Amino acid sequence: MATKPRTHIDYTVGWICALPKELIAAAAMLDETHQDLPRQPNDHNSYTLGRVGVHNVVVACLPKGKIGNNNAATVAARMTSTFPSIKFGLMVGIGGGVPKSVRLGDVVVSTPTDEFGGVVQWDFGKVQQEGTFKRTGALNCPPTELLSALTKIEKEHTMKGSKIPQYLKDMETNWPRLAPKYTRSKSLKDMLFKADCKHIENTEESQEKYDDEEEDEEDEEEEEGNYCIHCDQTKIICRKPRDMRVHYGLIASGNLVVKDALFRDEINKTLGGKVLCFETEAAGLMNDFPCLIIRGICNYADAHKNKNWQEHAAAVAAAFAKELLLLVPAQEVEQMPTIKQLENQLERVSNAVNEIRSHQRDYQRDQEYQTIIDWLTPMNYATQQNDFIAQRQEGPGEWVLKIKRISALAQADQSDSFLSWYARSG
Repeated sequence: MATKPRTHIDYTVGWICALPKELIAAAAMLDETHQDLPRQPNDHNSYTLGRVGVHNVVVACLPKGKIGNNNAATVAARMTSTFPSIKFGLMVGIGGGVPKSVRLGDVVVSTPTDEFGGVVQWDFGKVQQEGTFKRTGALNCPPTELLSALTKIEKEHTMKGSKIPQYLKDMETNWPRLAPKYTRSKSLKDMLFKADCKHIENTEESQEKYDDEEEDEEDEEEEEGNYCIHCDQTKIICRKPRDMRVHYGLIASGNLVVKDALFRDEINKTLGGKVLCFETEAAGLMNDFPCLIIRGICNYADAHKNKNWQEHAAAVAAAFAKELLLLVPAQEVEQMPTIKQLENQLERVSNAVNEIRSHQRDYQRDQEYQTIIDWLTPMNYATQQNDFIAQRQEGPGEWVLKIKRISALAQADQSDSFLSWYARSG
């Protein structure tokens, strides 16, 4: 029996990446890949379609060379426009870890803390007197359904261990060309320098012996361990080796790439010391694209950062995303509103709030106007006006109301204009 052709409305999960290597890791985690579907005329995203477990997934990557919150928001908006049945999203990729609990190759997942919803935009705010910076605004929490799945996956990891290593083995089997960089970490060195240790670039001479294009794969793996060879090795923090871990908590997002340990620690301090990871896209998604942020740690957001860990970090983040999706029941996803429906609800709420604000402004203006009238004279002319109306004769003077200017003035909703006319006529 032929499979029914899939359409745009069959896809319920949006998976967003920032870098091509993150897209590669995501595509390698799909259980099956689907044929492309046509895009809308104004949609410039490039999509990879597939399935993870029971979920049909749309994967999109930011345009090459484009990073940051605004670009991520644009990709998400176009995705939900082309695929209107998307219920939630995942932002999956690499990030900079904050020592000491987080290490290279670990995974950090955005989850609500006491004060924040899982992601905070550290560079959004206003500069006050004496140059002090005050952070403003708040970002939404991930969908409850995903937070419930996180509770379950944490239980599974504690009792049975993570399936990430198995998914990396599957990647190596299904995509052997990716194995040298995406699935191995033994050849990678995890060096954490003290925050005050400055990075010293390799000299041109010291690099020449590593730049030979005809080196074999073994030599290339040796090259990866030769970064920071001129940095002060006495400032490397010694730590016992351990396996990969998953951390749940606060992710700091901003449009600036953090490459300074002292600055990193200062930002973390202002946020209560709860930051686990720095990255550059999540803040653009949280309020309009209900999603979870998953980051594989490839550096420490300091001057010693390099690209050696990026592919492996992208792979472990994608593997965690797959493990999570397999724990989200299809029935729960079916019952969730689409992101488009949420946008329409938010628009209606926003319009209602704007209408209330408009009424408040009108009421406040009327109150201010009445205050001015009362200030001009404390006398209340209402009683005198009622006496004049009671004493007037029927008929005389009606010709005055037939004059267009007087008629318009009488019909105007301006109490001062009407009283002014009545006073002149009395």
